Amino acid sequence: MAKSHSPKFLAIVDAARGVISECDAAGLRTMMDDGNPFIVLDVRERHEFEAGHLVGSIHIGKGVLERDIEKHEIAEDSRIVLYCGGGFRSAIAAKSLQEMGYSNVFSLWGGWRGIQSEGLPIV
Repeated sequence: MAKSHSPKFLAIVDAARGVISECDAAGLRTMMDDGNPFIVLDVRERHEFEAGHLVGSIHIGKGVLERDIEKHEIAEDSRIVLYCGGGFRSAIAAKSLQEMGYSNVFSLWGGWRGIQSEGLPIV
């Protein structure tokens, strides 16, 4: 069942998507196989993460991302992929990280649903 989002939320998402880099689950699989290091951040709510997540992902909820990102030793030039349920919240979060100086950030379009559809390793 597709979610219905408010027009103002969609406008914020569309604006973010216009200035960030995105990948889909197939692109994430390629990153997983290319041998170059990357970090995956799950920006969903804690209960969503606990119900299932990509193996190796780090949970930092979107609501505390800016506050807590520096608690992790993540260099500003690290390749970072963010995901949420479908790619909306992660797009906004990716824009925020870019504004904080992180230069190699991707939002996963399709999010958790895409990870499951692609058959990526999950817990």
